[in-house]
Amino acid sequence: MRLPLHPAKNQITLPNVLFALSDPTRLRIVKAIAQNDEINCCDVELNLSKSTASRHFRVLREAGIIRMEPQGIVCLNSLRREDLDGLFPGLLDLVLQAMESNRARKLTRSR
Repeated sequence: MRLPLHPAKNQITLPNVLFALSDPTRLRIVKAIAQNDEINCCDVELNLSKSTASRHFRVLREAGIIRMEPQGIVCLNSLRREDLDGLFPGLLDLVLQAMESNRARKLTRSR
């Protein structure tokens, strides 16, 4: 397995991060990684084709949101929280909180 390329911290830009976080599927991936610290791509339930899921992970990696580390035949994903918090303090936490409050509003409406 070849090593995936990750942008250096100084190459991470707000427009790229916001674009990557603008997709509901990628938000689910970020949430799953945040809840597990490290997670294999296959352990995130997405109900998508493998190529589509790979594209979503690639967008997150190229935006500088996640780090993909090959471990044998799997690839473990983790958030680049330190880099993101250094560049955009609180952004990741706000996005994750907004996902939770949006989920709570949907549950309240469905009752």
